[in-house]
Amino acid sequence: VHLVESGGGLVQAGGSLRLSCAASGIGVRILAMAWYRQAPGKEREQVATIRRDRITTYADSVKGRFTISGDDSLNTVDLQMSDLKPEDTAVYYCTSAAGGGVSWGQGTQVTVSS
Repeated sequence: VHLVESGGGLVQAGGSLRLSCAASGIGVRILAMAWYRQAPGKEREQVATIRRDRITTYADSVKGRFTISGDDSLNTVDLQMSDLKPEDTAVYYCTSAAGGGVSWGQGTQVTVSS
C-alpha cells in the first residue's frame, strides 16, 4: 500500500488543521488506518486509529480535540485537529494495516505556534 499525507502546515495555538491520507494499492483490503506523530527528541506516538468496522481510538492527549474519519474502504482517511496546542507540533505519519503488512507514509509537518 502506498500512502500519501497532505494538509500539514503552520497554525496558531487554538487553531485547526485537517490532515488527509490517500492510500493506493491494487486489490488491497485495508483493515485499519492510523495516525502517528513524532516530535523532535521524542518517540513516535500513536494518535488515532480507525478500523474497518468503524471503531476508533485516540491517545488521551488528543481526545476531544482530534477526530479520525475515513471512507468505506479506508482508502482515504482524515484527521481533523482542533484546539491545537504547541505540544501537538510534530511530524504526522499515516499508516495502514492490510493483509500484506503495515505501510507508512512519508509524513507531514504540523507546527503549532504559541
